[in-house]
Amino acid sequence: APAECPFCGEAAGRELEEHVRARHGHLLGAPGTGNGEQLYECPMCSLTCTNIQILEEHVDLHLEEHNFSEDIRDLELAQQLQTEEDERQRSEEEKREREEFKKLQRQYGLDNSGGFKQQFLKNMEREVDRGRMQPFEYHKRKADMMESLASGIDDGRTKTSGRDTENYTTKMVLSRPKIVVTKPVFNKTYNSLLNIGSGVDHFHSSLGDRGWGCGYRNFQMLLSSLLQNSFYNDCLRDTTLIPSIPKIQSMIEDAWREGFDPHGASHFNNRLHGSKAWIGACEIYSLLTSLRIKCQIIDFHKPTGPMGTHPRLFEWILHYYSADNEGGAKVVCTSKPPIYLQHQGHSRTVVGIEEKKNKSLCLLLFDPGCSSQQMQKLLKQNSDGTGLRLLRKFVGNLKEKQYQIVAVDGVLSLEEKTARCRASQVLTSEKIP
Repeated sequence: APAECPFCGEAAGRELEEHVRARHGHLLGAPGTGNGEQLYECPMCSLTCTNIQILEEHVDLHLEEHNFSEDIRDLELAQQLQTEEDERQRSEEEKREREEFKKLQRQYGLDNSGGFKQQFLKNMEREVDRGRMQPFEYHKRKADMMESLASGIDDGRTKTSGRDTENYTTKMVLSRPKIVVTKPVFNKTYNSLLNIGSGVDHFHSSLGDRGWGCGYRNFQMLLSSLLQNSFYNDCLRDTTLIPSIPKIQSMIEDAWREGFDPHGASHFNNRLHGSKAWIGACEIYSLLTSLRIKCQIIDFHKPTGPMGTHPRLFEWILHYYSADNEGGAKVVCTSKPPIYLQHQGHSRTVVGIEEKKNKSLCLLLFDPGCSSQQMQKLLKQNSDGTGLRLLRKFVGNLKEKQYQIVAVDGVLSLEEKTARCRASQVLTSEKIP
């Protein structure tokens, strides 16, 4: 507020001294007048007074104005300090967010560090440096890899071969009351528990996709089954061989260009090829649907049992494989394809389900994280069954917060494919529960 005149109380502001001299000069004396009157000079300005009380009031005004200015400066300083602190915290938060974003980009293969080819060559060079690979093998595998990339066909190095599975027998079947699996997993004589060579081929990660390629490898497993089922011949007439991972990335991009799942595509900036990007259930759905393969995403979005378990997931899979079973055979082979199973950070392929006498359930899983050597142990005639722990997962073994599955259930007409493409503008899933 402007300073007030100590004589009349009028607001005078910065012109206080001029106001006092003009209006109230008679109350003021001038130094050196020689009339013997005591003069009092303001210690803060050049004003002189003949009345000590008036001078005190005048000085008080100076002090009030000074304190007001000090308060303003203190407030401005406090505001400045707070602004600087807010800016510092905001800068640190933005830095943390950028670092976290880069970390997630690296984790999910979206950091522009190259894709399958670059990782494959880098890891082979490391193997040579460590003496675990001879230079001639490096050049041979590099040539094979370049040929595979050019053709778009997987080179088969990560497929578990099992041509001798006809001779593989196990006592495990006899000790199990009921096993429901996809037809390719067991041979037709029902003497073997697992036949991983003739129907569902197991694919594992390689030097080029280790750490991020599980989704692609599980698609290869699923496709290996569909290619041996004549029901899907028409849908897959342009895909008669297992595609390589870079080719699968291009196929997903083609599905996006057709209009499938635009929201999901934007997450990858509409580009997978040449990256180490992880894929999940939505990308598998888009790819299968673009090939006119009928499928659905089922989202087990929260545990449905004690201790964070998902018994409803097991029950759904049992129903899926048992739908066509009317008899009481110990081993039931169905024409149902494998199921793509996704959870945070990994995916696997469900090739069957086991039901024990006490009605407890056990999934049979092919894991792309298992090497060919581990899977080949299951084919040995003298196997004691301990290797089956790699495949068996009971209810208590699956305790992730959320699981999603992609289940194949027939073929689509062109009209149905178009309708599903439109519906995928906002891709939804069936939630259980």
